[in-house]
Amino acid sequence: MVQGKWFEPGQPLEDAVLPVRRSVFGRERDSLDDESWNACVYLDGRPVAAGRIWWKEDAFWLGDIGVLEECRNQRLGDLVLRLLLFKAQSHAAREVRLFSPPDTVGFFSRLGLEAVSPAGTDPIEMAVAGSAIDLDTCKSCRKTNCPNRR
Repeated sequence: MVQGKWFEPGQPLEDAVLPVRRSVFGRERDSLDDESWNACVYLDGRPVAAGRIWWKEDAFWLGDIGVLEECRNQRLGDLVLRLLLFKAQSHAAREVRLFSPPDTVGFFSRLGLEAVSPAGTDPIEMAVAGSAIDLDTCKSCRKTNCPNRR
């Protein structure tokens, strides 16, 4: 069973978010945890994916979106990203931004984020206007009979 859970700023992350962050990024708790909402996705009761969102300089920022290696390709990262974008959308976000390694730009662009930094930069800054967040459809969906396709 797949479940999502939110952790509000300052809430303990040791049993959920941090094991994912440690495994994927090699990092522990940091100063952003005191101002970030963290989303964690559980697979059969085990934390396997996580990400966070915070407010800075007139935009919502996403970061540390990762999935344990052995659990990838099950759309769990997509679920984390959608949870984070929903949080931004529900708070009337004007803009959502993130920094992406070049090899994950395609993943983020499926839900409307576009590169805003000059070509060849690493990491690549990406953004989407709050009004352009669309959680009902995936822009790279290969299904021709999808009821969400417009």
